[in-house]
Amino acid sequence: MSSPTSDTTPAAEPSAAADATSNTSLDGVTVAFLSTDGFEDSELTSPWEAVVAHGGTAVLIAPDDGEITGKKGHVASVNRTSHDVDAAEFDALVLPGGVVNADDLRTDQASVAFVRDLVAQHKPVAVICHGAWILTDADVLTGRRITSFPSLRTDLTNAGATWVDEEVVDDDGLISSRTPDDLPAFDEALVAAFARGAVAHRA
Repeated sequence: MSSPTSDTTPAAEPSAAADATSNTSLDGVTVAFLSTDGFEDSELTSPWEAVVAHGGTAVLIAPDDGEITGKKGHVASVNRTSHDVDAAEFDALVLPGGVVNADDLRTDQASVAFVRDLVAQHKPVAVICHGAWILTDADVLTGRRITSFPSLRTDLTNAGATWVDEEVVDDDGLISSRTPDDLPAFDEALVAAFARGAVAHRA
């Protein structure tokens, strides 16, 4: 699959997760990255690098074919569209942030349905910053514990979640973080959760 770090735009520095979870393998694990234009660049590239570094397959999904561009100019090639994917094809999901990205995704009903179906299949989801907005539209937050960019607190609480201000939260496979500053901890937690989730679904 084409990597979001394969263009000429400088990518984020490699994640610390590769060293921190060196005994964690994602071999055979296929991870969906759901995003569109206006994503926070490092919140796509850093988790992508962590997944690939641990042997996983990363697939970029967007509402439209072609390419998507981050808020700082990073260009990434879309592998699949939200209209032609099935949650059963994937083992885990990453939702990068970026206000424009997150707000546009929640209006794409195919993306919302994909997220809802993947959560219903009890697969791990990692979400950072504004990426959590789509979880409110998918109606999958009742009883969950989550963090995010602070401005989402009211929306997430109204959707049934318990919001906390922490670097990273792991609520039974729902991994969440606040900002790019949290990426090292976020990457480490998502790799561990994705590995656990893959083992559980193969049992």
